[in-house]
Amino acid sequence: MPSSPTAVSAPGKVLLAGGYLVLDRQYTGLVFGLSARINVVAQEIRTSQGVQLSEVVVDSPQFLEAQWRYGYHLAPGNGGFKLTQLQVGSNQINANPFVEITLAYALTYIVAAAHLKSSHVFAPVRLTVLADNDYYSQPHSSPSSSPSHHHHRFAKFPTKLKDAHKTGLGSSAALVTALTAALLTHYLPASAFDLTSATGRRVLHNLAQAAHCAAQGKVGSGFDVAAAVYGSCVYRRFSPSILTGLPEAGAPGFAPALAECVASAAWDVEVAKEGTVVRMPPGVALRMCDVDCGSQTVGMVKQVLRWREADGDAARALWDDLQARNEALGAVLSSGDEPKEADIAAAVARVRELVRNMGVASGVPIEPESQSALLDALRDGVDGVFEGVVPGAGGFDALALLVRDDEATEARIKEFLQSWSREKGGSVRLLGVKGEMEGVRREGLEQYDGWLS
Repeated sequence: MPSSPTAVSAPGKVLLAGGYLVLDRQYTGLVFGLSARINVVAQEIRTSQGVQLSEVVVDSPQFLEAQWRYGYHLAPGNGGFKLTQLQVGSNQINANPFVEITLAYALTYIVAAAHLKSSHVFAPVRLTVLADNDYYSQPHSSPSSSPSHHHHRFAKFPTKLKDAHKTGLGSSAALVTALTAALLTHYLPASAFDLTSATGRRVLHNLAQAAHCAAQGKVGSGFDVAAAVYGSCVYRRFSPSILTGLPEAGAPGFAPALAECVASAAWDVEVAKEGTVVRMPPGVALRMCDVDCGSQTVGMVKQVLRWREADGDAARALWDDLQARNEALGAVLSSGDEPKEADIAAAVARVRELVRNMGVASGVPIEPESQSALLDALRDGVDGVFEGVVPGAGGFDALALLVRDDEATEARIKEFLQSWSREKGGSVRLLGVKGEMEGVRREGLEQYDGWLS
């Protein structure tokens, strides 16, 4: 009997406090999950009897020409799975390293974890990826052309995936996590992998971190994958050395090395969760503002780290001070009593001040002047906006606002942003997404009606 489809979703993230600091194990980051999720539905591909297909198809039906097909075989010398991208119709092959590497890691882990000797355990699978609309800036050209889609949870975009403007909510980490979780859940029995158990989440976290780092070509701090798995948390990064000995996917010895790495006790990541540490107080919402011009964070990070090395003691003092202010913000948000709006505003303002100081000292526009002006104007001019930050590494990605959680405040923010966009020339809009505590989860299939072929 073909198994029924498996659906999972993983949230995006916002690093509310701890940009740059989160790269160093001595410091932590205050990470919030977001209600915008990347959904992956795994379905068996039915083949005619006697036909042995070794194929994985990944569809992203919201975009044009977004299908990736892979054949796979076990590589010699315990190398796990090698994937070969197949041509789709007459389209030229366009590589998607995040998808390809994640598939290789997940399939390899499944075979290693289940001690399987051949690849025939895998019935061919189709993976359908559906991203909540807030991951992408909507096309501005013709908002009225298809109003029905705009109210829809998954819009169809008139572009190829590579041409879509991202809003910076952590789509690659959510995709890697959701793909990995869907494959593990689909192929392994519940006794070997249970997404809802602490052990299952640890396996998923470690495997997704390894795959995401390999796909990025570098070891990042990993807070985005942690948020995708665990949701909102206080995050302390893992030591990068955990991943240094891992051979490339398909290279001899990759399969046992990956299985050992995922199970290793050397994972020193800390994810503080227990509801008390990270939450939005009642009546307060975390909202995001899309400024639609994202920044290249890689160069910014290098420059900040160079400053930190050159400016030793002064930099350390600033980071220690900023860590304390970040922790104080977390404490205000999660204090048992309802925090006063003024307390939240003051705690965020104290964080912002030092982030700006760090920007000045390092010569990196972590909170660019145009973003400062917008944040100040929102805080001072809109009732119900307490304060906001340029989250993560800063620059021109979406802004994070702490606001009163009611419709009147939302309406005032939208109105304000419309007139701001008109005056300043540009497009700033409030995203529908809100802070959400929950991480990866199984989903019911009914919400994907019409998208699954």
